[in-house]
Amino acid sequence: MIYHEPTLTAPTEPTEQTVISPTVGITVYGCAPDESLLFDSLAPTLGVSLRTTTEPVTEKNAALAIGDRCISVSHKSPISNDALLALHKSGVRYISTRSVGFNHIDVDFAASIGITVGNVSYSPDSVADYTLMLMLMSVRQAKSTIRRTDAHDYRPAATRGRELRDLTVGVVGTGRIGAAVIDRLRGFGCDVLAYDIRPRPAAEGVEHVDLDTLVERSDIVTLHAPLSAESHHLLDRRRIERMRPGAYVINTGRGALIETPALITALEGGRLGGAALDVVEGEEGIFYADLRGRDIPNGWLARLQEMPNVLVSPHIAYFTDHALMDTVENSIVNCREFESRFPHV
Repeated sequence: MIYHEPTLTAPTEPTEQTVISPTVGITVYGCAPDESLLFDSLAPTLGVSLRTTTEPVTEKNAALAIGDRCISVSHKSPISNDALLALHKSGVRYISTRSVGFNHIDVDFAASIGITVGNVSYSPDSVADYTLMLMLMSVRQAKSTIRRTDAHDYRPAATRGRELRDLTVGVVGTGRIGAAVIDRLRGFGCDVLAYDIRPRPAAEGVEHVDLDTLVERSDIVTLHAPLSAESHHLLDRRRIERMRPGAYVINTGRGALIETPALITALEGGRLGGAALDVVEGEEGIFYADLRGRDIPNGWLARLQEMPNVLVSPHIAYFTDHALMDTVENSIVNCREFESRFPHV
């Protein structure tokens, strides 16, 4: 678990010596039914009392948390600064987001008003497995094949698929998820290049290169970096134009890691072989909603979904039973750790 203290001190890890307080009250916002079942089953074991709502945090419902210093929130809806102010007024001093990323919360603003924000860790295998699935579906043209067979056209595609062992895969971001992807790629016998904004120990059999070199040499570029000001549009127009002709882009990180208009231009112009995107720039308010029979309020997404060589899924790479259990349990543990370590903040 990573903690961001109001004083902006460095992240720390809980220790076995931490003294756990008796019962901790937690208000859980944006709690889906499957999450609610897990929260209810874990609460007695972990010594917490819960107040849950399916609603995301807003300025209007922040008062639901009165009496609880800790809340747990979903990553699916952004939390406004006005909502943070209302939470602080209600006595909230800690927010555990049930996600790895923080891009739906202004962590610096929260810290400035005395609210600590913590994230959770969960099984990296969920996203890593999904990433490999997207790679294989992309290089074997799964979307166009399925579309044809659904229309009862059983002829093979005019262009043959490719095998991973013949390709070079560039992994951008070598944290827990990126490292798990690399572990899986070893089994396919492909060449692996890696890049990370923060220097990390070199993985065995992996060549660590700068980002420009990675995009120039890779047949597949897969993104696993966190979204920040530094990584926004990490794969920008210049780098997309330097990618190998026929290369593929896989993104299970965050949509804004890619300069979307530049990606669309390269795909529509036939320069890239395809893309598989579990996250899309501007997905907020669209993914996780039922928009059947309605216009999609994101022109980029609509254009991407029309392409036969582009796979789009609604930010669900993490969506496994194992990862959900990890997320719920670690969100509770975060709150308990905060209460035991900072009882008077």
